[in-house]
Formats: sequence, structure tokens, C-alpha cells
Amino acid sequence: MKIADQVRAACRWEATARKAGNVHPERDFADLTYQNFLDSAAAIAPILERQELPVGDMVLQAIQATRQVVRTNVNLGIVLLFAPLAKAKDVGRVDAVLEAMTVADSAGVFEAIRLANPGGLGDAPKQDVRETPTLPLREIMSLAKDRDLIARQYHNGYEEVLDTAAPQLLRNLDYYGTLERAIVALHLEIMSRWPDSLIARKWGNAAAERVRQGAGQVLEGGWDFADFDGWLIEQRYNPGTCADLVAASLFVALRQGKITLPSSIPWHAK
Repeated sequence: MKIADQVRAACRWEATARKAGNVHPERDFADLTYQNFLDSAAAIAPILERQELPVGDMVLQAIQATRQVVRTNVNLGIVLLFAPLAKAKDVGRVDAVLEAMTVADSAGVFEAIRLANPGGLGDAPKQDVRETPTLPLREIMSLAKDRDLIARQYHNGYEEVLDTAAPQLLRNLDYYGTLERAIVALHLEIMSRWPDSLIARKWGNAAAERVRQGAGQVLEGGWDFADFDGWLIEQRYNPGTCADLVAASLFVALRQGKITLPSSIPWHAK
């Protein structure tokens, strides 16, 4: 199975599942549409398959390709998460890829972040993306590990994805028997564990914590899913970082052969 096919499938499934607070086929945002996600997935897939590329070049070229088809930041988090996983011969050994990254990788990623121009990007006290990096990429990501879930994956070797989220996805597939239900549930489970970094950047830590608690209430049956979803949309709280971890978990399952293409798992119950 080609990595490009796995990238497209993981991105398409994540975007298509009707997750709380996110874009999906039945809901676009004013500046972000479901079609944007499909177009960007097609754009980045052939680049992420080029395992000979350094991580920094892979990320930068993927964001440049995205900018050719979409004029807003649609997939920076996904690209940052997917690139080391795609480069690794075995995703369980992604730590070796992270350890080998250089200052040149940092420069490529900094340029990609500036190009993507993600919402809520503030000033960093050290190694700000508007400046020239002086440390290898893993060291720079470690500086942001306490405020950004994606940076934390670079720091700890994808612990949240490999040890928690991806195994939970497989349990959900066994329990629900359909891809969409498993993905929607995983998104809630990730939200209930960790405050969403995108929400924290745009709306503050207190808002991200309210969303985390709300997701937990939905899982415990104390808050109706549709009401929670509507509240997120009303407040403009888009749990995009948690969605990125869902996409990474799907990509891991595909790369490990836990899910194959074409998938034998039904999308939804008949």
C-alpha cells in the first residue's frame, strides 16, 4: 500500500466524519470548507510519500503544494504530524527520525509555518518562527511541548498518538464496527484528555479547558452530543488540534496495516 494512498485516506476519513465542532460534508466554515480538506489531502499525498526528503523539506513542500489549491491554513497540523511518521520505515520507531532532525529542518518548518499563517500564532520567547532558527527541530518543538500538543509529539516520540489515541481508535473500531462512529468517538476521547491547542491559542487556556470538560461530559452521558456540537459552533471553538491527532491515529493504523485499503470496515451502520 502506497504512503500517498494512506495519507489521502486518513485525511479524507478524518474530514468526512461528523465530529463535534469541525468542518465535515454537511458543514463548512466561512473561511474553511470540506472541499478544502479533500483538495489539500490530494496535494500533500505525493510529497509525504517521498521518504528521501528531510522532514523540514517535506513539511515545507507540502504546505507550498497546499497553498496552490487552498488559500487558508487547512492542514499545517496534519502535515507536521504526518511528516515524521511518513519518513519512518516503521512508525513505531519514529523517534529515530525525530532524533536525526537538524537546524535545516527547523528552517524548513519555520518557513512552512509562516506560509500557512495559522490562527492564534503569538510570539515565542525563544526560537520564534519569525526569526532564523538556531536549534534542531526536535529541540525547538520541545520548547513548546507544554502549550502545543503537536510540538509535544516531536518531544516525546508521539506518545499521545502511538500509546493512547491510535490504540483507542482500534478499540473503537471493534466496539462500534464502523469507521465514522469510531472516529467521532476518538475525537471526543482526545478532547476529553487534553485541552485543544488551537482553541487555547485563539481563545485562551480557560476556553480550552471548558471544551475538555465538555467532551468528558458527553462521553459520560451528561451532555447530548448534538448540543455540545452546537455549543462549540456557537462559541466558535474549533477543536482542530484534536482533529489533527485523529488524522495521525488513522495514518498510524494504516501504516501499521491495522486498517487496509480498500477498507473492509463499513463507513456507517446500515
